[in-house]
Amino acid sequence: MSYAIIGFGNIGQALAKAFARSGIEVSVATTREPQSFASAAAVIGPGIIPKTLEQAIEADIIFLAVRYESHQEVAKALPSWKDKIIVDVTNAYGVPPEALGDQPSSRVVAQAFTGARLVRGFNHLVAAVLEQDPAVQGGRRVVFLASDDDGAAVEIAALAETLGFSPIKLGGLSEGGLLVQARGNSWGQLIFKDLIKFD
Repeated sequence: MSYAIIGFGNIGQALAKAFARSGIEVSVATTREPQSFASAAAVIGPGIIPKTLEQAIEADIIFLAVRYESHQEVAKALPSWKDKIIVDVTNAYGVPPEALGDQPSSRVVAQAFTGARLVRGFNHLVAAVLEQDPAVQGGRRVVFLASDDDGAAVEIAALAETLGFSPIKLGGLSEGGLLVQARGNSWGQLIFKDLIKFD
């Protein structure tokens, strides 16, 4: 299984740190040339591989860590995203609900990535928390996942556990998933909740 993070701002770098901690190689890309962020990737670890967008999207599992407004530009990089899992880490805060057709933002993202299996996840924590070691006082930091594809949610839950997190599945995008999606100028009820699960 191969992994990529599209977007290398604060959230993208926080995700890269999680992969580096676990010793899992991950490609990172933006719409810029890889040389422009290669030094930042090298600081995180040798398994963080800067690539072009076209190279990175060859991965099986792709974390979409760009601004919500940029998701369509990324989606155009492939005519079909069939069999790929997209982890939607975007937040559509400030986007009017009518601009989304009154759908959850992840549904809009899923429609842009034709054929992909989309999981909403890793988006409810601010970067400064997400980048920390998820092992906390004998427990593990929670990440919420929502998807209309149960198989994809299971795969991302397993990856989250490998990365040291405790995944909690919220159900479909239009049900529990609304708890981790912004609507207009209001945040979902679970966004910014930093929870620790003890086994």
